[in-house]
Amino acid sequence: MTNPSGGERPVDEILGRVLRDAVWERLNMLTELADRADAPSLVSVARSELPKLTDGWRSLLTEHEPDNRGDCPSCSTRWRRQKAPCSVWRAAHEHLVAGALAPQQQGRHMLQNREPRGAVAQAH
Repeated sequence: MTNPSGGERPVDEILGRVLRDAVWERLNMLTELADRADAPSLVSVARSELPKLTDGWRSLLTEHEPDNRGDCPSCSTRWRRQKAPCSVWRAAHEHLVAGALAPQQQGRHMLQNREPRGAVAQAH
């Protein structure tokens, strides 16, 4: 496949874009349901989606669990060690713990403003 500048686009880049777009679309749909669905629909969505979301967070956090030196194995590189808590753990705390206590603020990844791009859109 070619990109707008005429070069070949790696298949991994295209598949990565498709995957990211699908995830953003799913999150946007869930946000829309949370904002507009009636109570019975919300209960149904919560029962089906909350276990998936908590399993997803657990999986992600397990990948970022500190090693025996107190470094995040996923965020660290050979040349730069990332001490725990890494940005993933800080985001988890912000959204799952602290965010429950504080008024919601607009972050740089607010879902309402996120428009999914096409599968062949330029990756950033």
